Amino acid sequence: MKLSEQLKQRGFAHQTTLDSAEALDGPPLAFYWGVDPSADSMTVGHLAVAMMVRQFIQAGHRAFLLVGGATGMIGDPKNDAERDLSSLETIAKNKKAIAAQYRRLFEGMDFTIVDNYDWFKSVKLLPFLRDVGKQFSMSQLLDREFVKSRVGEGKAGLSYAEFSYSLIQGYDFWHLFKRHGVTLQVCGSDQWGNAVSGVELIRKLEGAQAHVWSAPLIINPETGVKFGKSETGAVWLDERKTSAYRFYQFWLNVSDQVAGQYLKIYTALDLSEIDELLESAAANPSQRLAQKWLAREVTELVHGAARAEAAERVSRVLFEAGDPAGLTYGDLKLLSAEIPTVRHSDSLMQAAVDAGLATSLSDAGRLLASGGLRVNGRVPDDGRLPDTRPLIIKKGKNEFALILG
Repeated sequence: MKLSEQLKQRGFAHQTTLDSAEALDGPPLAFYWGVDPSADSMTVGHLAVAMMVRQFIQAGHRAFLLVGGATGMIGDPKNDAERDLSSLETIAKNKKAIAAQYRRLFEGMDFTIVDNYDWFKSVKLLPFLRDVGKQFSMSQLLDREFVKSRVGEGKAGLSYAEFSYSLIQGYDFWHLFKRHGVTLQVCGSDQWGNAVSGVELIRKLEGAQAHVWSAPLIINPETGVKFGKSETGAVWLDERKTSAYRFYQFWLNVSDQVAGQYLKIYTALDLSEIDELLESAAANPSQRLAQKWLAREVTELVHGAARAEAAERVSRVLFEAGDPAGLTYGDLKLLSAEIPTVRHSDSLMQAAVDAGLATSLSDAGRLLASGGLRVNGRVPDDGRLPDTRPLIIKKGKNEFALILG
């Protein structure tokens, strides 16, 4: 299937300066995508654009993946408030982390990582204002969405540093055009205004055409907000910030309404394979087949096959089988980081209290008498725990404790 069709059918088509998407089906071109090091990890919001970038690379286009060492010193403007400036040490650490995630997400593919600090460190203010600033009118810049949302009575206001961000990103495009022949920037739709600054700059300074292709922001239809947050905040690609288990659970718990859409966006499965899977899922709705495939595929891409398999086994024990006998040492280590763990107990009621499943022994006794506690998937006959270890105590649908000794 041609790239233009892949982008349309997978949901990666929003706005473009190209006359038609079919222009992408022609000879290979050089393109870039950039991420600022405002944090030490990308989120699943970045992942959607990364999956689009994979489509471009697989179609034979040459990728330049930009780490925004310079733009990160200012911060991509938000719609509601000024960003806090990160220290130079933090930016340096974050740059390494983002570059490492690039290498993981695009492993086995052909790409080049660049850092815009490498060219901005020698840019002088007066030549920048003369050569670049002169190419933009104030009316153009004031029309940017982030400017309109920040400037005006009762609004947060905007520093000159953040106001200039669009020009700096435009300069990136111009530099990459001159140095590497980059003629296309791909981005999320929230970066459209900044991206077209580069198109304008290249047209005015070089008399050449460059283009932008943007993907739509993924909106959670149930909440109406940008997809990528859980109850505890952003869902990160770094396992130190969002564990492989919680990452897997995030995808496992998406609704039937969006599971098919996310399979097309966030996995590398063939579209025909996804269609067959969705047919099976529709015929067996209680099995949540689409969500299970989604969770496994995305977790494997981000964290590797071993961590995806561990998250899958642990999830199956907690929510289906109930018996942890088949879990490996690594699985138990993963699980113990996610649920309360009791190192030693012979009493079910005491273990329930120690794990926070009950407020007192009498509360635990009431839960036991009413069948509100399960041990390894079974309702116990009495308050004594079985001799085998490990054990999983379950209260209700989503509260658990692990007994190791």
